[in-house]
Amino acid sequence: MLDSVKIQTTQNVEIDYTIAGIGDRVLAALLDYLVLAGYLIGGTFLLGTLSPGSGASTGFVALMVILYLPAFLYHLLCEIFLNGQSFGKKTLKIKVVKLDGSQPRIGDYFLRWILRLIDITILFGSVAMLTIIITGKGQRIGDIAAGTTVVKLNPEVTLDDTILESLEDHYQPVFSQVTALSDSDISTIKKVLKVKVENSKIANHLAYKTKIAIEEKMGVKSDMLPPNFLETVLKDYNYYTAGGS
Repeated sequence: MLDSVKIQTTQNVEIDYTIAGIGDRVLAALLDYLVLAGYLIGGTFLLGTLSPGSGASTGFVALMVILYLPAFLYHLLCEIFLNGQSFGKKTLKIKVVKLDGSQPRIGDYFLRWILRLIDITILFGSVAMLTIIITGKGQRIGDIAAGTTVVKLNPEVTLDDTILESLEDHYQPVFSQVTALSDSDISTIKKVLKVKVENSKIANHLAYKTKIAIEEKMGVKSDMLPPNFLETVLKDYNYYTAGGS
């Protein structure tokens, strides 16, 4: 069963997001209904104070449409303008994403919205819950049609969680050959440098073996100590891939 989805950032960093459970989605929906109820009560009260008394003028009908249309389009408008979230989803820290990691389009949000009639409205969400359980991907029918799912927003990713490395101003790279490396290589280097074990000999040996492999891939030979070499490679890679050259 798929319980996570990879989302690729604009910096080509893949982040695993946990798929939101039924409980989170139901609670988010209930919060959305509260928001809608408050809006409709307020709108009805306003219309009551502005009611012409007998009959309905064209202006009054137009005002009704203006007031009630946003409630009808609530989920569609929220997901479009709040980047895949309604107020309920925002509170629960969940959002709509594409399974392939791309950014959902207006057409995707529209498919999810129009199919709410089948998923949620007609049988009070039972179809949606059944489909979510069966697919194992957190998808109701609208999600299947749009190629989307709903995920939990993980804590904000820090620099240490990515292949990125902070550079000093006017940093001067040492190895131009780092361009022969891949993001996967850099990720491995960063993991090796973060290894913390009680036996420092193991950590040093791991850094040494990694240095040899990276030197071979880059076609260089360095007298730097393994940790210093790997840290330099990290910075040089970020320098060149960021367009510093």
